[in-house]
Amino acid sequence: MSNPLYEKLLLHRIRTSGDPEAFGKLYDLYIQRIYRFVYFKVPSTEEAQDVTSDTFLRLWQFLQAGNVVQYIGALLYEIARNTIIDHQRRHRPTESIDEEFALEIPDASGLAKIHRSAEVAEVLAAVRLLKDEYREVLVMRYVDGLSASEIGVLLKKSPGAIRVILHRALETVRTLLEPAKEK
Repeated sequence: MSNPLYEKLLLHRIRTSGDPEAFGKLYDLYIQRIYRFVYFKVPSTEEAQDVTSDTFLRLWQFLQAGNVVQYIGALLYEIARNTIIDHQRRHRPTESIDEEFALEIPDASGLAKIHRSAEVAEVLAAVRLLKDEYREVLVMRYVDGLSASEIGVLLKKSPGAIRVILHRALETVRTLLEPAKEK
């Protein structure tokens, strides 16, 4: 995670003077994490970009209203979760999986890249079948690299509960992928 003191300074600059440069720095700190979080919850890259953009717009409006923020990371994930829910209510979900997910593999042959992309697509399909709570914890842990304690703060659960959710999510993914491996 990033430096909490630096984040507080940026938040103070945004709240007191509406400093767009400070917001830009805050945006740069969190854009990748929030985008990845959203990406696993919506059916396409374009929708993930739209929802992520809406998330940061809502954050800007929230800060401009003079609201005090204790943990910016927790607030951003909460705003993103609410924005996803709003987006899903407005748009009927589709069953397609984004085929454009590309995995960069240095020094790999073209055939190996295709094989890896197929494996990634299988894992993405399995992750998208998980219930939201499992998916969120998996993404926060393995994509964003957050610890169980950090995830616990964000989701308002104990680190032990997060570890249990993580274990159950991994077991579910394993179960979903087993039939695919037998083919």
